[in-house]
Amino acid sequence: MSIPRTRRPGPRRTGGPVRATVAALALALTLPMTGTALASPASPDPQPTTATGSAGDRSWSVTRSADGYHVTLKLDDPLPVRDALPEIAVDGASLGYARQATDGHTLSLVTTDLRAAHPDDVQVAWNGATDTVTTSRHAPRGTGRRGKPTATAASLTEAATAKGRYHVARADYDFGDTAVTLGGLSDRSAELRAAVWVPTDAKGERPVVLFLHGRHSACWNADTAKTNNAAWPCPDGYQPIPSYLGYNAAAETLASQGYAVVSISADGINAQDASYTDDAGTLARGQLVLDHLDLLARADKGAAPGMSRLLKGRLDLSDVGLMGHSRGGEGVVKAALLNAGRAHPYGIDAVLPLAPIDFGRETLPDVPMAVVLPYCDGDVSNQQGQHFYDDSRYTGADDDVLRSSLMVMGADHNFFNTEWTPGVAAAPASDDWSASTDAVCGGASPTTTRLTAAEQSEAGTAIMSGFFQLTLGGQDRFLPLFDGSLGTSTTVGAATVYSEAQAPGRSRSDIAPLTAPASNVTLTGGGTGTYCAGFTGRPTISALGACTGSTGTSRFPSWTPANYAGNVEATPLLHLTWPENADSTDTPATVIEIPKGSRDVRRYDSLAFRAAVDENGPDTDLTVRLTDGRGRSASVALSSLSDALKANPSSGTSTLLPKTWLQTVNWPLEKVRGVDLSDVRRITLTAPATAGGVYLSDVAFQTVRAGSGGPSELPQVSVAGAPAAENAGTVPVTVTLSRSSRTPVTVNLQTVAGTGTQLTTSARKITFPARTTSVTVQLPVTDDTAVQPTADTVYKIYLSAPVGAVTGQGYARVTVHDDESTV
Repeated sequence: MSIPRTRRPGPRRTGGPVRATVAALALALTLPMTGTALASPASPDPQPTTATGSAGDRSWSVTRSADGYHVTLKLDDPLPVRDALPEIAVDGASLGYARQATDGHTLSLVTTDLRAAHPDDVQVAWNGATDTVTTSRHAPRGTGRRGKPTATAASLTEAATAKGRYHVARADYDFGDTAVTLGGLSDRSAELRAAVWVPTDAKGERPVVLFLHGRHSACWNADTAKTNNAAWPCPDGYQPIPSYLGYNAAAETLASQGYAVVSISADGINAQDASYTDDAGTLARGQLVLDHLDLLARADKGAAPGMSRLLKGRLDLSDVGLMGHSRGGEGVVKAALLNAGRAHPYGIDAVLPLAPIDFGRETLPDVPMAVVLPYCDGDVSNQQGQHFYDDSRYTGADDDVLRSSLMVMGADHNFFNTEWTPGVAAAPASDDWSASTDAVCGGASPTTTRLTAAEQSEAGTAIMSGFFQLTLGGQDRFLPLFDGSLGTSTTVGAATVYSEAQAPGRSRSDIAPLTAPASNVTLTGGGTGTYCAGFTGRPTISALGACTGSTGTSRFPSWTPANYAGNVEATPLLHLTWPENADSTDTPATVIEIPKGSRDVRRYDSLAFRAAVDENGPDTDLTVRLTDGRGRSASVALSSLSDALKANPSSGTSTLLPKTWLQTVNWPLEKVRGVDLSDVRRITLTAPATAGGVYLSDVAFQTVRAGSGGPSELPQVSVAGAPAAENAGTVPVTVTLSRSSRTPVTVNLQTVAGTGTQLTTSARKITFPARTTSVTVQLPVTDDTAVQPTADTVYKIYLSAPVGAVTGQGYARVTVHDDESTV
C-alpha cells in the first residue's frame, strides 16, 4: 500500500534565520524604547535634535540624543492583532522591532541607524515589509485580499541582497583532490573541498544552503593562462579553478541572515564526466552533494576530524536548500532524488536550478523549486531546464509546494558565477554569448538588453537569497519575486524578470490543465484549437501533433528535446489560432466550464493560467471573462495583467531568439466586480478582431504560497537491462518501482542507439497498474547479416518524466551479442 504522507507544518525551528532569537525577543519586549536592529548600526550625531512628520493615518517624531534616534509612531487606528511582532520602517526600510504602548496606538524604538535622522515617511512593518491592513472584503489596490505586505521590486531586491544582523566567519575545508570515490564516475576519485560561511552569533542549529557550480574547465596554469580539462588531479604546473568561490556574494548575504552556506568544488567531475559516465556526470554530482552532507552531519556532531569547530552543533540538516548552476542544476535535482531514496534522508526542502541542463527530464515533486533561465544564455541556449518546471507540474497527487520558473532578461549563462566572469575571475573566463554585436544580447551592441556583470551578479544574489529566505525561512514577503504578483514583470536590481508560478496543490483548483482534450473546454467562433506537443519532424510517442514547424529548438524551451529523452512527448498544451474578423460576427473564443464542486473560488487570490503569443503572428491580446450562475460577468484585457502575449525581443539574426516562453497570467479576484465568486460557472478567453495565435495551459484558481516540502515519498522507478543475442529477436528490460502505488504510475523509456545497428533510437510509455511493482519490456532487436564493429555492442536506455513516481536508477546498459561475430 501507499504510505500516507505526513508533512511538516511549514517553517519551523527555534532560532531560525528570520525569527528573532529568544534573547532578541526578550530585548524587544522588556527594554522600553529599544528596538532590535535589523540594519547595520551607525553612530549618530550626539547633538540632540527633533524631527516630526505625518501622513494621513499616522504621525511620527524623531528625537536624537547620545544613545541613538528615538522614533515614535502614533497611529489613528489601533494596531491590528497579529502573530508577527510589529516593526518600525523608515522610508520603506524596517529598522527593528518596536515597543507597543498599552493604548494600542503608539509604537517606539531606539536605533543608531542613520536612516532615522531625517525620514520622509515612518510606517508600521511586519516581517521586514510595510503593509496596509483592511477589514473590507476588497483590499485597496496594491495589497492582497488577506492583507499581504505591499512591496516594490526595488525594496525586495534591497531586502534580499542586504547584509543581515549576524557576523559571519569562514569554516572552509579541503581533504584533497582524491578524497572521495564516486560510483557515478565509474568509481574514479574527486575532491572534497568547500567554502563555508557560518553566522557565528546566531543561536542554535542553522538551516543549511549548499551551492554546486557547473561544468567549467577544471585546471589552469597561472603563467600561461591556459586551461586543462583532460586530467584529474591537475597536471604539473596547473591548479584547480576555484569555480566554487563564484557565489560568494550570495553566500555572505545568506550567512549574515542566519544560514550556514556551503559551496562545494566539483572540478574532479568536470575533468572526467565526458569519459567515465553514462549521464554526463549527473549521478556523480548528486552523489558528491550527499557526500558533503554526510561530512557536514559528522561535523555537526563533532565527529569529523579536520572540520572547523564552528560547525559543531550548528547545522540543521533537516532544513536544507540546494542551488545548482548549469550541470550543477541537474546535479542538485539528482541529489534531492537520491536523498529521497535513503532510509534516513536529509530534509532537502528547496531546490534552485540556475541556468540548468536537464538531459534526463527527471521530475521533482514535493520540493519547492525555482528554475532560473537567462534570456541571453549562449551555453545552455535551449534553456532545457524549463522541463524541470513543466514536467513536475502534475506528477504527484500530494504535491503541495511552490513551483516557479523565472526568465531573466539580459542575463548570460556565465556571469552568475564571478569565477566565470572576465575581468573578475583569476582564471580565463568568457562571455558565453559569443555574438558581441547581436542587437539584443551582444555586449558590444548599442541596442543591447544585456546586463553588466555586476548587475547580473546582483540579480543572481537577490534571486538566490530571496528564494531560500522564502522557502527555508518562511519570509513570505519574497513571494512576489517568484509568483509574478508585482505586475507584468518584476525588476530585480537592473534585471527585468518574467515569471510563471504554480501554487501548491492544496491552495490551487485545477480547472483546465489544457494538456489534452477535455469535456469542459470548447472552442466557439471561427478559430482553431489544437492540442499539441514538441516540434515538427521529431518522432515521439505522443498522439498529439507538433506545436511548431520551426526547427529552431533553442527558441522553444518547453519543447526542446532532452539528450536522453529526445523522442518523449514534451509539454502538451492548447494552441489557438484565428483569422482576421473585422466585423466581429464570428469572434473566436475558448470557453471553459467550471465543474460543479469547484465553483466557489472565494478562498483563492487569483485566476491564473500560462500564455504566450505564438511565433507566427504579431503581438495580440485576449479578453478574459468570468461568468457566475446568474449570468453576470466581469472581464479584463489580458494585456493589462501580463506581457505574455507580446513577443520576446529578437535581433533578427540570431537563431537562438526570440524565445517563445509561457508566462503566468494572474487576474486578482479582489479586482473582479459584479460576479458572485461563490458560484463562478465559466471562464471565457475571447480573441480580438485581428488575426493571431496563442499557446495556453494550466488554467486554475490559486493562492500562491511557498508550501511545505521535503523529500518526496513517491515510489522510485528504476531500470535494468539484460544481455541478449542478436538472433534472440528481443532484449528484456525490466522497470521496477521501489514500492507499489495505489494509483497507476507512468514513465517513459528511451533507447539511445549505440555504435551498432541492432537497436534503434525509440521511446515508449510504460504504465504500472495500481499495486504492481515490475514491468518487463521486450525491445526488438534487428537480426541482420552485418558484422558489427565489436562482438558485443552496448546500448543505453533511460527513464524520463515519471508521473506518480520519481526517478531512482534512471539509466542502464543493454548488451547485444553479434551472431555474425567470430569472437
